[in-house]
Amino acid sequence: MKRYAHAICDSRPVLLAGLLLACLLQTIPAGARPPPPGMSLAPMVERVLPAVVNISTRSTVKLRTSPLLDDPVFRHFFSLPEVAPRERKSASLGSGVIVDARQGHVLTNHHVIDGADEITVTLRDGRQLEARVLGQDPEVDIALLKIDADKLVDLPIANSDELRVGDFVVAIGNPFGLGQTVTYGIVSALGRTGLGIEGFENFIQTDASINPGNSGGALVTTDGQLVGINTAIVGPAGGNIGIGFAIPSNMANAIMLQLARHGEVRRGVLGVSLQDVTPDIAAAFGMQHPRGAVVTRVVPGSAAAQSGLVPGDVVTQINGKPVRNSAALRNAIGMLAIGDEANFEVIHNGRVRSVRARIEEPEYRRLDAAGASDSLAGAILEELPPGHPQAGPDGNVSVHSVERGSPAWRAGLRAGDVIISINRVLVTTVEQVPDAIRRSPNELLMHLRRGDSALYIVIR
Repeated sequence: MKRYAHAICDSRPVLLAGLLLACLLQTIPAGARPPPPGMSLAPMVERVLPAVVNISTRSTVKLRTSPLLDDPVFRHFFSLPEVAPRERKSASLGSGVIVDARQGHVLTNHHVIDGADEITVTLRDGRQLEARVLGQDPEVDIALLKIDADKLVDLPIANSDELRVGDFVVAIGNPFGLGQTVTYGIVSALGRTGLGIEGFENFIQTDASINPGNSGGALVTTDGQLVGINTAIVGPAGGNIGIGFAIPSNMANAIMLQLARHGEVRRGVLGVSLQDVTPDIAAAFGMQHPRGAVVTRVVPGSAAAQSGLVPGDVVTQINGKPVRNSAALRNAIGMLAIGDEANFEVIHNGRVRSVRARIEEPEYRRLDAAGASDSLAGAILEELPPGHPQAGPDGNVSVHSVERGSPAWRAGLRAGDVIISINRVLVTTVEQVPDAIRRSPNELLMHLRRGDSALYIVIR
């Protein structure tokens, strides 16, 4: 009897802990819960794996030769024979996620397929299919592919806004080209920005192991719903150290819908420049907490100007969602299409008011670089509008596009590059480009910003 009574007494803390755990689990979304003790994630993984694909690409890169050997006059003068351009084949591996089985739509990263001449998608059952690009957005690093096949399996897309730090997630991809691999972890942080990886950043950070080749793969909840697209890692020599990043599913889905409909992202603008609310600014504005984004400039005639926004307004909400900082507001505006209406909650002179604005089409000022220099033929330059995430004091002229194999491509220019200076002349408008080139037309020294790094290239 004593033993029995002792057993009952000892079991009370266990029963209490079990009841407490059960209560806690009721407050956690089903997809974020850990598997029960003794249970396996294998059934969920078996359902999800057919929707995660391997992507291999092939591309041809023309190798640069001596400028003299490329000069037809020089070759004719010395009676040199014509030689076919030297080329090098390159291949890369990545991952993707089938998001629409009926349409054959596959989501992946833009950098996985950027510049590819051939794209091959390998399914879980071993089928290899040629894929074509429906559209891509380098600003968010998302691309949408199409494959033609039957018996495809897609992943349901979850609401990534419901994710919380500490939720359990599973990463699936093709690391190091080994084939489909599954890793397990938690959400380490949400809304990561300022990494310099993409133009618009709102990353999910996770400690689920992500390695090279996982790019474009799936980050899923424990009940098998797509909550993110794996895109980047931070670690020495590109290896995993428990810090991986994924594009939230809501962000990826908004881009995917535009790519499917238009083949490109028709991103609108509000017409403002923004700044974070620091503790000092919050105190100066009479705010109790440093939150939101301060409007520092309003472009005349823009949607912001028409809505009544003025410098000094602090935007604290957009479409009912809180604004943490200026990056969060830029992301929210960047996900809206041209013509969409946005409702803002603004602190104006210490009072809260509501503002409505219709997102407008940006007026990009563009320049065909061939008109400024034959060496830049094939490149289209554009002036970045105010508030663009790549715009800054060290450069507002971006390379909009570069035709593959063109002189600009061979010179090393790539879409998304931001021109800081040409021939040591700071370039902030497209009108300044021809003037800077005229300083030394036969040899251009270009200072570029590419992602989170900068480089010089010399073009002769």
